[in-house]
Amino acid sequence: MPKRFSSVVGRSFGDGVRDAIQSTGMTQRRIAELLDWEEAKVSDLVKGKGGVTEVEVATLLGLCRTEAGELRRLLALFKETREKGFLQFYEAGLPGQICTLAEQERLATKIFVWSATLVPGLLQIDPYIRAVVAATPLVKPDYLDEVVAAKAGRRSVFHRSREFTFYIHEQALRLPVGGPAVMREQLRHLLAMLVRPYVTMRVVPTRIGAHGGLGGSFTQLRYEKHEPAVFAETADPGLVVEDKGSVAAYDLVLAQLSREALDEVESRELIADLLA
Repeated sequence: MPKRFSSVVGRSFGDGVRDAIQSTGMTQRRIAELLDWEEAKVSDLVKGKGGVTEVEVATLLGLCRTEAGELRRLLALFKETREKGFLQFYEAGLPGQICTLAEQERLATKIFVWSATLVPGLLQIDPYIRAVVAATPLVKPDYLDEVVAAKAGRRSVFHRSREFTFYIHEQALRLPVGGPAVMREQLRHLLAMLVRPYVTMRVVPTRIGAHGGLGGSFTQLRYEKHEPAVFAETADPGLVVEDKGSVAAYDLVLAQLSREALDEVESRELIADLLA
């Protein structure tokens, strides 16, 4: 079946509409009847496929008695649904980009990660996550536990139905995040994850100097029914890239990293040496 374009922001919008409908206790069919719509129109809406006007979205959300703040958020997302990209700015509380990335990881069948400075988020243990979040100036102390829990929750995506490939710079493995004890536990966790046949981990060694990943860390998600997307790491906003030209550029980076990185056996030995 050919892939049908559905943007990341469109799917995030659809998830929000689905939650709004579920909060009423009514089915999608009943909502469609009350709005005098075809049920397929509601179904397309929650799948992020569009086919409605902004007024119709507002009418549906009004019927669901959606809280004002959530209503504004969903209407803002709706305006972006046909764009092949998404810039999500940080606000106080749980950063929306964490939720968006977690949602898309669950939809993806193949996940490729390049991490230049830290152990990749999906591979981080709780004490490591807490040390990273505590050092982030944008996260206020009141929200520390919430952000840590959300980041840790992303680990539930690991399953044999998906393939994971991680490229990690050696310096990220040497950075003593949380102190020596935390790093030992973190390195042991990496070795334990390598037992899983659907997880590939390759280290880009410091000795090669300049490398293909100097542009920054990112996660590329490949789906069965959607076009691929890239989540680029930035200090504040979450940047999602979906246009074919930009995604192709990240493909080139991954190909270069594959040529430069140690193979799987060498990478495992390097991690074990660091632990020793």
